[in-house]
Amino acid sequence: MTAPIWEGLTAEEHEFQYNPQRSVPDFEAARRRRDPANTAALETLKPATDIAFGPGALHGLDLFRPAGSGPFPVHLFFHGGYWRAQDKRNFAFLAPWLVERGVMVATMNYDLCPAVTLDGTVASALAGMEWVAGNIAAHGGDPARITMSGHSAGAHLVAAGLATDWTTRGLPADMIKGALMISGIYDPTPAMRTSVNADIRLTPEIAARHDYEALPPRASCPAWVMAGGEEPEHWIGQSVRYARHLRRHGLRPGLLVTPGQHHFDILDQYLDPRSDLLHLLARLIG
Repeated sequence: MTAPIWEGLTAEEHEFQYNPQRSVPDFEAARRRRDPANTAALETLKPATDIAFGPGALHGLDLFRPAGSGPFPVHLFFHGGYWRAQDKRNFAFLAPWLVERGVMVATMNYDLCPAVTLDGTVASALAGMEWVAGNIAAHGGDPARITMSGHSAGAHLVAAGLATDWTTRGLPADMIKGALMISGIYDPTPAMRTSVNADIRLTPEIAARHDYEALPPRASCPAWVMAGGEEPEHWIGQSVRYARHLRRHGLRPGLLVTPGQHHFDILDQYLDPRSDLLHLLARLIG
């Protein structure tokens, strides 16, 4: 059996490669730069907030609705934070470009570690996807036109959606019509050797249940995998391996590494109409 590629790294090297905050000295700077755009989006679009998709405190989504009567195509976004941090309210900035093009946007929370394990985090994200598919028509959305994007741990949750047999939940097998995964982690195993595991409490068994570099995808939709060129080599490698995994199972994913961007400022592309990210989203939604 081939040894994992992270074997042989020192503890410091492993932390740098697999904890994005260690590779970007001021990782909060990108969020601070986006704060004015985020506040403006909340004030101008006036989303319906904290719509419950389940009984938990974090089982809620914010819904940004275009003008008109619909039904609108629907785009779900899952935030990052290594399954332990962040909130949907900090990602309103990605909605205006989509809403202006007649797309309904749902930014979604999910259960976070350490209150739950990764089992609970993934289960809550899948429950949110299921709720949207079953209930979005009542809000003016079109359940036959659902696409998703996610960043970092959120990309992992989108990958979980692609690996789910939705027919077992009474939904169409092709419920997801397109997916964009940005700077994702797809095999949780190396996170067990990082300081982050004090919160996420991964075990080999939990990691294996949610290793989407190994579990076959059930979806057959268009998919794109992105990473930033300034991210650590091992982090970029996850995207390369996951795209290869999708390809081996019959999908034809696109893989794009955008030069000059790291794990946190790659999300600035949601604010740039000329960006590769928005070009890909337009293709997925179109």
